Amino acid sequence: MAASAECNKDFCSNYLILDPTKATLLDIFRLLFSSDLNNRKFVDSSEEKQEDFRHRLIIFVSILIQYLLQLFSKPLAWMGSSIETMINLLPSNGGFYGLITNIIRGNNVIPDRDSETFISYIGSLDTRMELDRNIKNGHGMYYPSLAIMAAKAAYNNKAYTQIIVEEHWEMKHLGLYEYWNDYMEKTTTQALLFQEKVTSDDQDTTIVVAFRGTETYNSDDWCSDFDFSWYELPNVGKIHSGFMKALGLQKSVGWPKEPVPNPSRKEPLAYYHIRDILRNILSNNKRAKFIVTGHSLGGALAALFPAVLFFHDEELLLERLTGVYTFGQPRVGDEMFGNYMENNLKRHGIQYYRFVYSNDMVPRVPFDDKNFVFKHFGSCVYYNSRYEGEIVKEEPFKNYFSIRAVFPMMTNAMYELLRSFTIVKERGSGYREGFVLIFLRIIGLVVPGVPAHSTMDYVNSTRLGPDALFPH
Repeated sequence: MAASAECNKDFCSNYLILDPTKATLLDIFRLLFSSDLNNRKFVDSSEEKQEDFRHRLIIFVSILIQYLLQLFSKPLAWMGSSIETMINLLPSNGGFYGLITNIIRGNNVIPDRDSETFISYIGSLDTRMELDRNIKNGHGMYYPSLAIMAAKAAYNNKAYTQIIVEEHWEMKHLGLYEYWNDYMEKTTTQALLFQEKVTSDDQDTTIVVAFRGTETYNSDDWCSDFDFSWYELPNVGKIHSGFMKALGLQKSVGWPKEPVPNPSRKEPLAYYHIRDILRNILSNNKRAKFIVTGHSLGGALAALFPAVLFFHDEELLLERLTGVYTFGQPRVGDEMFGNYMENNLKRHGIQYYRFVYSNDMVPRVPFDDKNFVFKHFGSCVYYNSRYEGEIVKEEPFKNYFSIRAVFPMMTNAMYELLRSFTIVKERGSGYREGFVLIFLRIIGLVVPGVPAHSTMDYVNSTRLGPDALFPH
């Protein structure tokens, strides 16, 4: 069969592309009863037939979830915007009495979404700004602790992150950038870059690249998480297409060394722009190094970023990349891709740690079984609900939809809700949980694993977990 219109055969000849915008509900359900994949407008595959029903069922689940997310994208976005407005309404008006006064005076009371005090929904789940003062540079947990705080900060706007980085962390804010997605023809990716302050170009310094993760009320982000489409790169393996597109995959040409000019592109592509920023800084400071991090979807992009560096033989950057730290990261590619990553990470001496807290659902998607391609790779740093950590090959209950996992997950969700009311007494005011997170934990009684994905538990894990996992 000829290659897809999106996919020049020099780029890849093996692929599975799902497009919910071309589907109807009836089309989606018909997939269950027909092995002919390419008789469906919303499926483009290098394989014409798929006889295995379980494989088709997984494709069905993926495309159905994406279809529903796209169907409700506008109300979902409106809901998210309304909730963020409510969260910021009192603080932006100086409290309840300030809000009443502004209403009486006819002043604008709607919070400014670009202000340095506006906090996102994800940011409201954990409002801590300060780094843990007990974890200094040189401590084994320094980079993991800094990485999760950076990944958490990336969910907020530029003014807010600048205050955090410059005033609370006393580091240099390099920017919070919006990036283009050639396939969606809009910006879908954001990344925060900052650097430890130095007074000269011959001092040790670390640059942090933090990719923003899945935004709760953004259907495009969730579609990327649940999109089980993939492209196979020669000698690399099969890789999740949604994550590649978010990072800067170019239509028809894939990953050329330099971006191909595109007049319709309104913002730069993430991989190329970040790579060029790092090249400039690293070229001017021989002792500078960098780490890459992200939470959720951001974790997938953080894992994929060095893969493209390997693909392009970017030796300058690979010599200075010291670690990749991901939190609640979904699966990115197949077993061949995992081997490609592990071999290259080892060859360049780059540390890769994938943090998973308890029953977080996102690291357990896309599916990992004999009928599907996605696999995790590298070391998993797993923390249970008591923040007891260990390094394992795979988190317990590796697939979210597991019958055996239902009772343990439900029991754990009850414990986490009760812990919300006791952890302040046990650990101090820095661990207080707000009403938004507590409400999310109540939802977790019905859908376990949702509140476990919050950045709150990942920050707590790096602060309360055993130091022995990362020796000084």
